[in-house]
Amino acid sequence: MSKLNQFLDEKVMPVAGKVASQRHLLALRDGIILTMPLIIIGSIFLILGFIPINGYNEFMAGIFGDAWMTKLLYPVTATFDIMALIAAFGIAYSLAEHYKVDPLSAGAVSASAFILGTPYFTMFTPEGADAAVQVGGVLPIAYMGSKGLFVAIILALLSTEIYRYIIQKKLVIKMPDGVPPSVSKSFVALFPAFVVLFVVWVLRLIIESTPFGNMHEVVGKLLQEPLGAFGDTLLGAIMYVLLVGLLWVCGLHGASIIGGVMGPVFLAATDANRLALQAGEELPKIVTSQFFDIFIFMGGSGGTLMFAVMMLILAKSQQGKQLGRLAIAPGLFNINEPIIFGAPVVMNPLLMLPFIFAPVVMVITTYILMSIGFAPKTIGVAVPWTTPPIIGGFLATGSWRGSMMQIINLAVAFAIYYPFFKVWDKQNVNMEQGGSTKPSRKAG
Repeated sequence: MSKLNQFLDEKVMPVAGKVASQRHLLALRDGIILTMPLIIIGSIFLILGFIPINGYNEFMAGIFGDAWMTKLLYPVTATFDIMALIAAFGIAYSLAEHYKVDPLSAGAVSASAFILGTPYFTMFTPEGADAAVQVGGVLPIAYMGSKGLFVAIILALLSTEIYRYIIQKKLVIKMPDGVPPSVSKSFVALFPAFVVLFVVWVLRLIIESTPFGNMHEVVGKLLQEPLGAFGDTLLGAIMYVLLVGLLWVCGLHGASIIGGVMGPVFLAATDANRLALQAGEELPKIVTSQFFDIFIFMGGSGGTLMFAVMMLILAKSQQGKQLGRLAIAPGLFNINEPIIFGAPVVMNPLLMLPFIFAPVVMVITTYILMSIGFAPKTIGVAVPWTTPPIIGGFLATGSWRGSMMQIINLAVAFAIYYPFFKVWDKQNVNMEQGGSTKPSRKAG
């Protein structure tokens, strides 16, 4: 055990620490988080539009007319379908703050660069026509949403790097001291913004001369589709929870670090299910943001809710009883820092094993049961990650079977954590009685 701790401390911690503080990953995380309040608001209207009650559609149509669904879902379009545009601004804003340059100007330049990288037309098939025609003077709303998320990320990082480099090299227009600060800032941003937009414009012209046609198609084919295909596999989901758990047992926020990379993939998968639900089609994705937040990380990363319940009900040690009372309330809302740092899980070879591997087993269970149709897939509703179990399963799937899937996973977590809890609790009892912290052995 001591060798394992030494390995984690000497080999894993330095690398993980550098990753955790990497400014681009932090900016990516913060930019995606900026979209979440809007998506949650849109999800409320999405839930109201698809309440799984027989006769609900007819009831609503009788009160509000046949177009009630279209009108109810207006806010969904105004929230879900601009996530890429909001992310472009938010990522640039956060990264500019790290570089200590004007974040508002950087965010505005990034949003403009994203629009410049998006085609100004869409294809439309008139009623009765055999072929689609090109309609100009528009921004395709699909590219403003999850489909354009990776282009938004790339252009936000690129534009901010160019922007801050020019400013830090002082290649800017400086105004006299008497000029108001807001005016002075706009002139400081003038030349860097020109360079950013010029670069993106040239990239657009180059890409338009290729078979891809636009940046979104390039990024979709080369990056978004491969990442999405891997992220939606059982292996991809297992790798995600393994890395999250490994970072947490080193004392680092695994969900934030790995989520910074894979979050856009899972968010795009969530939106793909939302679009399929609205179109009345089969839900295409199993692994989404809600797959992890609602069905795997119950009680927080590591799926520690049942460990909190064990401490509250079954602990014989004073530490276990006190920690259980402290951890159960936040645990119900999927917050488990009291357990991670209080038990502790961090650098604890005994508890890190169930913490890492319980989510792996729950991923396998959930993926298989969703694949065979026993449990429903998530419907694209962005249920807040703090939603308590049972409620969260119903909201994320629109079915009581989603709640049943959570109950099954809670039972799995209990079975995995229980033997480790017994050893941990016995060690605490021995320590409180002044004995050894090691479990006693009987002579054979």
